[in-house]
Amino acid sequence: MNHEILVVEDDEGIREAIAIYLSHDGFHVIQAENGLKGLEAFRTRKPALAVVDIMMPEMDGFTMVSRIRETSDIPVLFLSAKSEDVDKLHGFTIGADDYLTKPFSSVELVARVKARLRRYEQILELKSGEAAPTVLTNGGLELDPATKEVFVNGDPVHLTPKEFSILELLMRHPGQVFSAQQIYERIWKEEAITTETITVHIRKLREKIEAEPRHPQYIQVVWGVGYKIRKDT
Repeated sequence: MNHEILVVEDDEGIREAIAIYLSHDGFHVIQAENGLKGLEAFRTRKPALAVVDIMMPEMDGFTMVSRIRETSDIPVLFLSAKSEDVDKLHGFTIGADDYLTKPFSSVELVARVKARLRRYEQILELKSGEAAPTVLTNGGLELDPATKEVFVNGDPVHLTPKEFSILELLMRHPGQVFSAQQIYERIWKEEAITTETITVHIRKLREKIEAEPRHPQYIQVVWGVGYKIRKDT
């Protein structure tokens, strides 16, 4: 497959085992022993996917992936000894694509890595075939699909890739109501396991683009149904 996979795990035995599993299936593996070194490897090597442990010294997996999500939407698979739903929810909220609880089988790990790569490549193919995008506007809100820039009243606003995609979806369909499940499945390209992450993303979007997040001008709730962006007037 010739894909480079970044494996970030502080347990050398587990890290080496994962590298062997993936190498046997044709992947090239980059290894890092903590989040700080993992982030450095991500920035220099630009891997196709990252397998990241959560509890690590120097920098934990949550912090590392949050930094990655500032500039990249590559698939991320979290590894953890924890199985509590709150940990999984936090992982999905900051941008994880999948979650494996230790111990896991080599077959399941490789299958999930392949599945995430296939979905990501399909998304990239669809994007490459799209017509040249035009700037979307709604009042003082501007979104440029080509440059991935967002401005509010002329001031730049930094969004994560997932936040940008949610806002773009809503802005392309002003006035149309999308349920949290619909938003999740359109953006994450898979069946919704949980929709709580959409609530968190919408809240963060409002904090970034709304002058008064508690009284939003742009992203509105239709109670019991979902979310919409106002029709530009």
